[in-house]
Amino acid sequence: MPRTRIFFTTDVHGSERCFIKFLNAGQFYKANCIILGGDITFKTIVPLVRKKDGKVYLKFLGENFVLTSENEIMAMEKRIRSIGFYPHQMSEEEFNEFASDKRKQEELFETLVVEMIKRWLSIAENKLKDKNVKCFISPGNDDSRIVDEYLKNSKYIIYPEEQVVRLDEYHEMITLGVSNITPWHCIRDMEEKDIGEKIDKLVSQVTDLKNCIFNIHVPPYGTPLDLAPKLDENLKPIALPTGGVDMINVGSTSVRKAVEKYQPLLGLHGHIHESRGIFKIGRTLCVNPGSEYTEGILKGFLADITENGIRDYLITTG
Repeated sequence: MPRTRIFFTTDVHGSERCFIKFLNAGQFYKANCIILGGDITFKTIVPLVRKKDGKVYLKFLGENFVLTSENEIMAMEKRIRSIGFYPHQMSEEEFNEFASDKRKQEELFETLVVEMIKRWLSIAENKLKDKNVKCFISPGNDDSRIVDEYLKNSKYIIYPEEQVVRLDEYHEMITLGVSNITPWHCIRDMEEKDIGEKIDKLVSQVTDLKNCIFNIHVPPYGTPLDLAPKLDENLKPIALPTGGVDMINVGSTSVRKAVEKYQPLLGLHGHIHESRGIFKIGRTLCVNPGSEYTEGILKGFLADITENGIRDYLITTG
């Protein structure tokens, strides 16, 4: 019986090491389709400040560095990108302006996001142009809307956001890179009512729900896939008197209701990095592979799907 092997990962948050591993996953796992499910861009800029003495100064992971050669700078930039931060060289005067002006910080962030997406799409072209692999990449709630136009225009990336796309003859996939409202009020956070309406609209275009895949960034509420630390008013995890932190469900009630109602074949989710796992809601297999992007570790989910359902699946680490 013909089968399609899919590899799914999510929440790489600018880690170039994880992104390159994702692009290699088709060949490594012999997968026909590779899917990156959102939160692809970085969160933090690391300034590399070139002072009048010609040396470059920076603080990275709590440690101060002084770089004296271009080889050292290139190696440091690669190291910074590998864990999902973004390096940017600037003069001492530019750094002083940057540090004191929030508007300049936001403008630079947008500029560097575009730079990163262009760089990654160039890497993807080199990695995928001779491979018979479908590559789907969609944004997540953390990602600037500016990334969409670049993903849409790529020759080697399929942009599935808010669309119904085909993985093969039997399997359609809907994609939605949003979240219910988070404490950080990210750009693609939205009210539960709106999430439900978007899912219903996509489902109305699906021809075979029993073989459909829901690629929805936020996981369903009330499962092992959506447990995150409870936060105080300063957005710090609340410690328990017995040790550890208080964990609560933070996923989407609309996603949960949609999965219960429509019972797709598979739910691909992310968003909550620490809630790696697999959970069934009725006949639907829901998965959150988790994320360890700061360690350069690619967490994933591999499955063989056929006309008659899911044949085999496993959680991966690489």
